[in-house]
Amino acid sequence: MKPIIVGVSNRHLHLCQADLETLFGPGHELTVLKDLGQPGQYATEEMVTLVGPKGSIPNVRVLGPVRSQTQVEVAMTDAYRLGVKPPLRDSGNLEGAAPITIEGPCGKVELGAAVILAWRHIHMHTSDAAAYGLKDKDTVQVRTGGERGVIFENVLIRVRDNFALEMHVDTDEANAALLRNGAEVEIIKP
Repeated sequence: MKPIIVGVSNRHLHLCQADLETLFGPGHELTVLKDLGQPGQYATEEMVTLVGPKGSIPNVRVLGPVRSQTQVEVAMTDAYRLGVKPPLRDSGNLEGAAPITIEGPCGKVELGAAVILAWRHIHMHTSDAAAYGLKDKDTVQVRTGGERGVIFENVLIRVRDNFALEMHVDTDEANAALLRNGAEVEIIKP
């Protein structure tokens, strides 16, 4: 089996076009900073400030491309700092998401449901899923190596023809296990 590479997911957000234009000005388009591990996904030059009831976090990176809805992904440490209570969700599921204010250079948006803790997950191409005997929405255990090796429970499998094999964990999870971008992990077979 191919090794599964880790991508540590820092706090970030995905913007819909309307919110992008409110924050950065009419007609604004995202500016690519660098490509990410998943095909077609990229970090942008654009950054915003997240404002919650207890505090704020400046310089939060926007990821592209533009999406149909604005979604903010944070780690639990960030949620405490902001004073929000985000639910654990698969990306794109904003049911019960926490409210947030986002400030950009040209304006701000106040969203009633936008902040989530992203479920730890593994992106898999359909051929990788077949090789592992898995399907979309399955959950697995994943073992890390190293001095602080851990076993992650309930790792969601996400399968698409355009995905590259990569596990995403947030910064709190990565720090607890001493994981860095590019580390290799393995699925534990039951």
